[in-house]
Amino acid sequence: MRFYSTNNPEITVTVEEALFHSMPVDKGLYMPTPLPKLGAQFFESIAGQSLAEIGFEISKALFGNEISKADLEELTHRAFPFDTPVVNLETGKSAVLELFHGPSLAFKDVGARYMAALMSYCSKRSDKEINILVATSGDTGGAVAMGFHNVPGVRVSILYPSGRVSDLQEKQLTTLGGNIQAFEVDGSFDDCQAIVKQAFIDAELNAQLSLSSANSINIFRLIPQGFYYVRAYGQVRQFGKPVVFSTPSGNFGNISAGAMVQQMGLPIAHFVAATNLNHVVPDYLTTGIYTPKASVATISNAMDVGSPSNFVRLAHLYGDDYNRFKTNVSGFFYDDDETRAGMQKIYDQFNYVACPHTAIGIMGLQDYLTESKQDSIGIALATAHPSKFKPLVEVVLNISVDVPKRLAILSDRPKQSIHIPADYEAFKESLLHTVA
Repeated sequence: MRFYSTNNPEITVTVEEALFHSMPVDKGLYMPTPLPKLGAQFFESIAGQSLAEIGFEISKALFGNEISKADLEELTHRAFPFDTPVVNLETGKSAVLELFHGPSLAFKDVGARYMAALMSYCSKRSDKEINILVATSGDTGGAVAMGFHNVPGVRVSILYPSGRVSDLQEKQLTTLGGNIQAFEVDGSFDDCQAIVKQAFIDAELNAQLSLSSANSINIFRLIPQGFYYVRAYGQVRQFGKPVVFSTPSGNFGNISAGAMVQQMGLPIAHFVAATNLNHVVPDYLTTGIYTPKASVATISNAMDVGSPSNFVRLAHLYGDDYNRFKTNVSGFFYDDDETRAGMQKIYDQFNYVACPHTAIGIMGLQDYLTESKQDSIGIALATAHPSKFKPLVEVVLNISVDVPKRLAILSDRPKQSIHIPADYEAFKESLLHTVA
């Protein structure tokens, strides 16, 4: 398997180059080639397979003989000691795909743990320390921190917007210590993301440090996220209906992963891109014009992205063809009041406690199914455990939300972060000081 830049498909790089050097020098994004076709027989045989088993089978198709089957099997099972169950809301009509059963209680555990296992495997061939830079609007940082904590040969620097993540999310970023360093940025997620992107094209910095990313700009964050779409399809295939996925969307890596496995043969009938007030992609689907904007702070903070990096990948997967894009994806967005009302309605209707992001996914699914009037089964991605937004959920629903023990133990640990302005040079100076 090779990887090409979305800006120049003629030049390709190896697995390790794409893994450890997340962005091509031409500032595009890496995409795999060739993208294998899995075939109808594969999808007919997955009903009883776990996430780890499906991940292993897809990884074999992707890597071929580059990694032995024994190593791939060990890698995927180490990455996924948890599963991603589909939970019915209305049997045969709508369901949620729960992606919060990993250690950080968020969907990004899947991508972060797979990437950590793959980096650990590949780094054994080199003695160089890898410095991972990651910007987070909430859940990415926690998943990366817990996935890479104490991984030999890897240091992680996490940039997060000050005051724009939940208390529990911040605890995940700032309390582990060891090889994990948090940078609290006076700015938005877009500012954090811009700093990370600039670091990757800074020749001076890259001459001193081996930099890699654990954001969804790294293709190996996206590839494993496709596994749970396949796992979900295996759990609802018996209904014999077209399958629609509604994905709460911020940086649009999650839905790009779904589109990738769709290209590999997974029979996904349609995607719903469900967002908050940061609705540049729903606007694009309405107007045909893509206009990034400054991000707006909302209660669904992990989706507060005004310039989603992976829009380029998603458009690329549909041939940069607006009509093809619109045929496969519908966009819906909701403000904070609508999100709170949606959380309450979901609880009243289904006795299901949804975090604000999951609620937006369910609302988008319901609105699409109502508008399309098709006899489909819809699956909304439940991207985070409600306890990660405990104060909000408890106020909105007037219930008590328990925090799983693996996160509750973080609540009394002291926060450790480096506070910096939204300025690249300030970050660069602080980063070089911490790794000196």
